Amino acid sequence: MNSRLFWLALGTFAIGVEGFVVGSLLPQIAADTRVSLVQSGYLVVAFALTYAVGSPILAAVTGPHDRRLILSGSALVFAAGALAAGLSSGFAMLMGARLVIAVAAGLYTATAQATAVAISHADHRARAISIIVGGTSLAVAFGAPLGAFVAYLVGWRGTYFCIAVAGLLACAAIWFMLPKGLRGLRLPLRTRLAVLSQPGIRPALLTTLLYITGGFALFTYLVPVATDVFGIGRAALPAVLLIYGLGAAVGNAVGGQLADRWGARRTITAAIGSNAAMLALFSLMGHLPQTIGAPLFVVGLALWGMLTWSFPPAQASRILTIAPDAAPLALSLNGSALYLGVALGSFIGGLMIQHGAIASLGWVAALFPLCALAVVILSGGSTRSAPLPAEAR
Repeated sequence: MNSRLFWLALGTFAIGVEGFVVGSLLPQIAADTRVSLVQSGYLVVAFALTYAVGSPILAAVTGPHDRRLILSGSALVFAAGALAAGLSSGFAMLMGARLVIAVAAGLYTATAQATAVAISHADHRARAISIIVGGTSLAVAFGAPLGAFVAYLVGWRGTYFCIAVAGLLACAAIWFMLPKGLRGLRLPLRTRLAVLSQPGIRPALLTTLLYITGGFALFTYLVPVATDVFGIGRAALPAVLLIYGLGAAVGNAVGGQLADRWGARRTITAAIGSNAAMLALFSLMGHLPQTIGAPLFVVGLALWGMLTWSFPPAQASRILTIAPDAAPLALSLNGSALYLGVALGSFIGGLMIQHGAIASLGWVAALFPLCALAVVILSGGSTRSAPLPAEAR
């Protein structure tokens, strides 16, 4: 396996830490910037929307340019955005910094996946992409809990300073390890979106959108759920996130293996149904005495992390089957669907907290994976697509 893939994954690790730790920082950010918890949640919504829309556009614009320059430059901008977030004097400046981070993160991730495919043997294409995605999985499992622990010790700004350092390390590693002159083709956005016309792609992307919406309606506000509903102290939150992250790491590995053995469609069907059940169970647990509900909640988080993160590798495998000749484009659009789900889920979760009982968040969140399950069932089996023109691959 090409060792340069792991340096590319360092960048997705830093991006993943920033993306998944911010939910645990929201109460601190809200108090420090003097906004409500729901308003602080707009940091997640704005980031996700910017990432989802900006990623395919920037990938189209920068396609023909030197990928070493694009990757190191976007990692540098990401680091600068994280530094600006840590130094921000108010909520507006912090929001601006997160938008910069989102633009850089979207460009980096899309380019890193395309580069991984370009520098790997054709037989190792899926494995190369899995290494890049693995950086995000490690961020969920270990980076986000570590970031939450840093925030507990020195505040949320310290977490952003550490993220900025990780971004700089990724920038330097890519600059020295990746060869010059590696370029993509000039693919207009219209060509990139042409993959949407292929049979099975739109239902698959809708499945990702609905599935992630349900998960992030709860995950974005996991800290207030843990503290306000289950009475878990803030000092224990890094450990709680670690438990979820370890479950996510196991789920990511198991999901890929199950997709190979059972088939991707069966695996994602099981993951979606299980996720809906767990979300509903969290609301049920919230009505129990805290002495009983809190331990069940912590154990449930490990199981939820495992079930939730068994979906992404299986869904990626399914998309590769549906559109094998347009893999980077299809996976890029799947990433956009994922972040649109993050935005929508965070927004819906915020509305629930603002206008309803926080303990009922799981009930509402469970509706979305149930809708995703209906899409999978109604869309039937995956259809192998006709090849795209060579210039669109």
